[in-house]
Amino acid sequence: MTNVATSADTGVLRGQAPELPRGRAIRSRLGGGLAVAPLLLFMAMAFGLPAIAIGTGAFTTSADAPGGVHWTLSNMTTSVHGAYLTALWGSVKLSALSALLATVLGLPLAQAVVTSNSRALRDAVMSASGVLANFGGVPLAFAFVATLGNAGVLTAHLGLAAKGWSLYSFWGLVVVYLYFLLPLMVLTIAPALEGLRAGWREAARNNGATTWQYWLHVALPVLAPSLLGGYVLLFGSAFAAYATAAAMVGSSVPLLTSQIADALSGNVLVGQGNVALALSIDMVVVAGAVMAVYVPLQRRSARWLA
Repeated sequence: MTNVATSADTGVLRGQAPELPRGRAIRSRLGGGLAVAPLLLFMAMAFGLPAIAIGTGAFTTSADAPGGVHWTLSNMTTSVHGAYLTALWGSVKLSALSALLATVLGLPLAQAVVTSNSRALRDAVMSASGVLANFGGVPLAFAFVATLGNAGVLTAHLGLAAKGWSLYSFWGLVVVYLYFLLPLMVLTIAPALEGLRAGWREAARNNGATTWQYWLHVALPVLAPSLLGGYVLLFGSAFAAYATAAAMVGSSVPLLTSQIADALSGNVLVGQGNVALALSIDMVVVAGAVMAVYVPLQRRSARWLA
């Protein structure tokens, strides 16, 4: 007796998944769509509506302006001139410098943790990094004021005030930002360091390369996408920080986030709410540029270390 295999049986024998009937496939897609509908609705309300409000307000005048509400580019023009431009460059310089220092200091720290023979030490450092990377705002500002402020414990004990140290300055903010950027760098670069193959070091050593030559010609080129991606991530985190700087220095150090808060609250000029929205658009543009650099770097790093 001859057995005739159907097309579905043939697909199963060949290792292919049998196709679902058309009605069942449609129901499966509808069920999947309904399952993610609450998430999509939440994202539309939490991100979509604020984005529309910011985009509309940045290109329109306020209701109490002469002539009422109408479309204009004056808000965007104002946001890149005068004190607003100074604040934008201040935020960029603070973020770029603090992210660079955190990247340079975080790499050897992460390498020491990854290569440590103590699993308990590694777990403790990684857990602490996860906590410290998300520690900020007013509590962080208070901790540094109590430690390195004008009447802080270390300031008085080491005589830092007589040496010209001031926490309430640009460099003071850099030190404070390193507190949460360094742990974030450790968390970011540690997986890439774990991806370095031991065979690469052994091959370099067999060919007479020193440790320095191995890092210069092998490890750092492989880690370059991850390092750049980590730097970009740290830059974005520092650029968006607000509460810590606001609690510590207020407006004495010009930052874009402080200017947005002042414009919204009318601390400087009344009726500048739409200018604050334009400043928010500037931040979105910078954040978009950061993500445009970060995503391809992460993909390239994943290919190298896979």
